[in-house]
Amino acid sequence: MERKPESLATLPLDTPLHPAYLVAGPELLLVQEAADAIRAQARAQGIGEREIFDADGRDFDWDTLEASFNAPSLFSARRLVEVRLPSGKPGKQGGEAIIAFCANPPPDVILLIIAGDWSKAHQAKWFDAVSRVGVVSIAWAVKPHELSGWIGSRLRARGVRADAGAVRVLAERVEGNLLAAAQEIDKLVLLADDAPLDAERMQSLVANAARYDVFRLADAMLSGQVVQVSRMISGLRAEGDVVAGLMPMLVKELLRAAALARVQSRGGNVGAEMKTQGIWESRQAPFKRALQRHADAARWDRFVAEASHVDRMAKGREAGDAWVAMERLLLAIAEPRALRLLDA
Repeated sequence: MERKPESLATLPLDTPLHPAYLVAGPELLLVQEAADAIRAQARAQGIGEREIFDADGRDFDWDTLEASFNAPSLFSARRLVEVRLPSGKPGKQGGEAIIAFCANPPPDVILLIIAGDWSKAHQAKWFDAVSRVGVVSIAWAVKPHELSGWIGSRLRARGVRADAGAVRVLAERVEGNLLAAAQEIDKLVLLADDAPLDAERMQSLVANAARYDVFRLADAMLSGQVVQVSRMISGLRAEGDVVAGLMPMLVKELLRAAALARVQSRGGNVGAEMKTQGIWESRQAPFKRALQRHADAARWDRFVAEASHVDRMAKGREAGDAWVAMERLLLAIAEPRALRLLDA
């Protein structure tokens, strides 16, 4: 069966557990909370033993997992076996192991599969097997037009009364960051004093979680988020940041992208190169999108060269407005049609 992640968190702790669960999706907060709810149910029902397997990459030994399924529990009548599958793709052997488990689930094992990356293309035979005997819960990304509804529901669930204006203020402050929204709502539980919130009071109580930092700016640049790039640059400038302090991180990301583009141009393994460069899996998607927009390695070399010009402007070694030059560069990276800005 399928359940929304939010519904798993509201189930009574004595709800009978299913043999298998799959919790997956790009909205990490919802994935985490759904998995925590299953773990809490397991603990409440006397399952004190928990095994964790990180099935990340081709080197994982699925035979070890199958052996665990068949081994007796050491400390309790039942145990929770947790398989962390960041890519959402267990491969042929992994898929067969999961299908075999679901065909004849051991009475003393609850299987919990947690995946970060997910799309409908992931729904293979092993997915169907889990769905038949257990629960599938996909945390799809909350779309911009859905954010206010999500915030309103979470406020109500936490016992905080807020009108539409207050909800809108919080949605604008967190800019789609569910973790930031959840943290602010938890704080509001303590600060609201059971009084209803309007827009003015909400503004006075919540912090500005839409932090304009260089890390988010780099991700917006790579992901092609043109509006966010301009907005974040304006925010950074208003907060008193200086271009010279921002450029080292941006240059680092451009050098990484240039190296990936060279590997891609010669038909190499871009995923392996990302691991070599220490790019976390949660940050790989922006680089992939950037390489789709700008596949030519020479173009990335140009971006790096332009970044050097911006850095020199920021340090007074070259004439020009460093803020304007940086914005033009980042917009050109985010949107190929803006490449003409570099020739302005």
